[in-house]
Amino acid sequence: MSFGGHSPRKRFGQHWLRDERVLDQILDASELGSDDRVLEVGPGRGALTQRLLASTAAAVHAVELDRDLVAGLQDRFADSPQFSLREGDVLEVPLTLPDGQRATKVVANIPYNITGPLLERLIGRLDQPIDPPYQRLVLLVQKEVAERIRARPGASSFSALSVRMQLLAHCSSVCSVPPRCFQPPPKVHSEVIRLDPLPQEQRPDPLTCCRVERLLKQAFLARRKMLRNTLSVSQPLCELEEITLKAGIDLRQRPQEVAPNAWVKLARGLNQADSAASSP
Repeated sequence: MSFGGHSPRKRFGQHWLRDERVLDQILDASELGSDDRVLEVGPGRGALTQRLLASTAAAVHAVELDRDLVAGLQDRFADSPQFSLREGDVLEVPLTLPDGQRATKVVANIPYNITGPLLERLIGRLDQPIDPPYQRLVLLVQKEVAERIRARPGASSFSALSVRMQLLAHCSSVCSVPPRCFQPPPKVHSEVIRLDPLPQEQRPDPLTCCRVERLLKQAFLARRKMLRNTLSVSQPLCELEEITLKAGIDLRQRPQEVAPNAWVKLARGLNQADSAASSP
């Protein structure tokens, strides 16, 4: 079967990347080696798949929801022994390769309507990360999401997502992708980002991560308010002032002005205070 009669389907959020320059940049950012097993999410008609198979990667495993595209991909890459394909929803199907092994790296053109859930499935949550993590993820996402992921404290796009992702991975931009690079063109701009997940020993401990999550939800629900007003609801102000001072945080700051590592220091300080208060 060919792809000749298949048109992009809106219900699947299909926008096929066709720009040769961007496809090459995605491949370059992946830095594939002979030991790599690649998980490709949303291969579409296989423009990137073809490049992945031409690399030195040991295996390329694609997950595609659209049944018609699955048939076309199977036909197109039938002669590629390192290629495997699973039909189904990437949020539900197993992501392991046919031999049961996990992929080492992920390349994905993420449908905008499942960005949040898919990021959680591929990287995990701050209080429940994927372990062991993938070595690298190269993701094509909506530019607004990419900016939030890699934003620095003080930027208007800095958010709870920024803190979570930067405590789980090194986050960097690969390239911007305007609508004209897709067929059909989406209504928004996109960006390719690279995520290099941190190993377990470089991540905060689980108890600290749980406290950071609580703090982020508490503070970013009212991101325009000073921390003095949002955090003192659950902690005596005098105690909070001492702990935030040690963490390098000014209670006059707003949550988007506090760096990820400062949130970790604050969480540890609060946990230590709680532990001391509960000791006999």
